[in-house]
Amino acid sequence: MAIYDLTKTPADSYDTHTHLNDDKLFHDVPAYIGRAHEFRVMEMNIVGYDAKGNDRALEIAQAHDNIYAVLGFQPEDTGDFDAVAAEKLEKQLQQSKVVGVGETGLDYYWETTAHDVQKKAFQIHLALAKKYDLPIIIHNRDAFEDVYAMLKDSGVTKGVMHSFSGTPEQAMAFVNLGMHISFSGVVTFKKAEDVREAAKSVPSNRLLVETDAPYLAPTPFRGKDNEPALVKYIVDSLAETLNMTPKEISDITRQNAHRLFLNHD
Repeated sequence: MAIYDLTKTPADSYDTHTHLNDDKLFHDVPAYIGRAHEFRVMEMNIVGYDAKGNDRALEIAQAHDNIYAVLGFQPEDTGDFDAVAAEKLEKQLQQSKVVGVGETGLDYYWETTAHDVQKKAFQIHLALAKKYDLPIIIHNRDAFEDVYAMLKDSGVTKGVMHSFSGTPEQAMAFVNLGMHISFSGVVTFKKAEDVREAAKSVPSNRLLVETDAPYLAPTPFRGKDNEPALVKYIVDSLAETLNMTPKEISDITRQNAHRLFLNHD
């Protein structure tokens, strides 16, 4: 069953952060890609989060046109990010169709991994991003001060604040360090007025959209498994928030993603 008006085909878009490598979606990758194409999601980044997720991201990207890999260890999995894992990650980052390092960063909400372990891993990811001139994709939850300080000290000047949920002031602090700000299904949630206010503060040339599938499904699918096809609802919400058309948001965010990840307009 179609979930948009078939007489109003969505504009071409780029889902910059999705996890088709997750167990919930990996079993049927071709179907999710096919449905994404139906909804005019023309490119997507498959984002790694641990060793298995990185391997799967590479596998998917290398098997499909216009799909790319971002590789790294998310904060909650940095307990497994030892010297061997770091060496393997560095080798993988040099393979074809890898367009970023991450997701990486700090998460002080779940408290599943010691802060010093997270910080050490984040520092290594930042160094790899700088060494290979790749964008860094940052997960930040309840850790603004430390993430900001480490990013600033690293000298990395291009990347993405993934699924941004902070304040307008925090968004601009990261923009001033060279970051793009990516909005997920959270921006569609009824009580996420602060996130919509943050979106209003971000320059249009730093806006991105993502699904973070299978997580954070947008309204009206909140609570269900997310997928790249649903990026349309994030685009629509941003368009309403910024007083623009969905096509304008799709075009702007897709062009921004092309510049950042593919090095062309």
